[in-house]
Amino acid sequence: MPTVVIMPALGLAQDTGRVLRWLKAAGESVVQGEPLVEVETDKATVEVEAPATGVLAAVRARPGDVVPVGQPMAVILAPGESPPPDETAAAPTAAAPGAPAHPLSPPPRPSAPGRIPASPRARRLAEELGVDLTAVRGSGPAGEITAEDVRAAAAGTAGRVWQVMVERLTRSWTTAPHFYLRRDVSAHGLVARRRRLRASLPELTYTDLLVQQAAAALRQHPRLLARWEDGRIVASGRVHIGLAVAVSDGVVVPVLHDADALSLEEIVRRRADLITRAQAGRLRPEDIRDGTFTISNLGMFDVDAFYPIVNPPQAAILGVGRIADRVVAVDGRPVVRPALTLTLSCDHRVADGAAAARFLDTLARGLESLEGEAP
Repeated sequence: MPTVVIMPALGLAQDTGRVLRWLKAAGESVVQGEPLVEVETDKATVEVEAPATGVLAAVRARPGDVVPVGQPMAVILAPGESPPPDETAAAPTAAAPGAPAHPLSPPPRPSAPGRIPASPRARRLAEELGVDLTAVRGSGPAGEITAEDVRAAAAGTAGRVWQVMVERLTRSWTTAPHFYLRRDVSAHGLVARRRRLRASLPELTYTDLLVQQAAAALRQHPRLLARWEDGRIVASGRVHIGLAVAVSDGVVVPVLHDADALSLEEIVRRRADLITRAQAGRLRPEDIRDGTFTISNLGMFDVDAFYPIVNPPQAAILGVGRIADRVVAVDGRPVVRPALTLTLSCDHRVADGAAAARFLDTLARGLESLEGEAP
């Protein structure tokens, strides 16, 4: 029986996904588990893997289409199979912002093998704007891509991620009653520990050490891992830490799943891989699922402190400022030591001030306990 390729649900609040490009063409062989299609959601651009081995057929979702979750996009046929009639019929989808509406159907074939039909002007403009012509639907004769098509694609791609991010955070800001706790923390041990370990872990960052300490603190304070859903608190207990990553057209939040069970070496390796693929637009669906807590570190931008907006449907997000020398009192005498500021933003429907303060205290003490390891 043909295997249907559907638009997957990549988040609790996701209703649709936008098809960016197919990595295989209709008629090509595919292998189960290999990347099949790039999909853009409100959180990230992800690669959806082939659910079966066979031949891709009946591609209904074209680049630029916004497809409801669960709707078929194509089928994969085993040898000798034919696509069922109900899978080959075109179906309407929501129009993508900045892109022309059109029925779901296979894209026009190139005029020559391997060549995309596009005017010379459109090719020059696509190179200037960084537009992938394979993801553009041509409106010219025989499906030729025009300069106007390229401009529309550039506007739709660049604007949608930012627009959806704004809408999500606006909903969070206007529906979740935020409160904030702020604490200055000595970073003397943190700096020393990173310096000492970088010989064996050259990719080690302060974020990795913060993830390790935050995961241990969250295990002790699971209320910060819950979420508000349908008028009630839903517990999680799983320490899935998302990392806010700046990309060219917004922010994505890949997730370190079960971070409390990872060694520091595993955290470093997974964090480096996730950020590299996030910035290249090659995250997979599982990379952005099920986050229960988020860390946003702006220290590398020389930000001292900031107040992040809770990443829905989570209950809390930790804002991390830069590490800088400050004058502090040690045994009643002024001493210059590195320090940083942590700001915890919480959804008051899920956690109260006392619960949040206990978590922040555990985290701060964990970071400052590293001073005992400093040379």
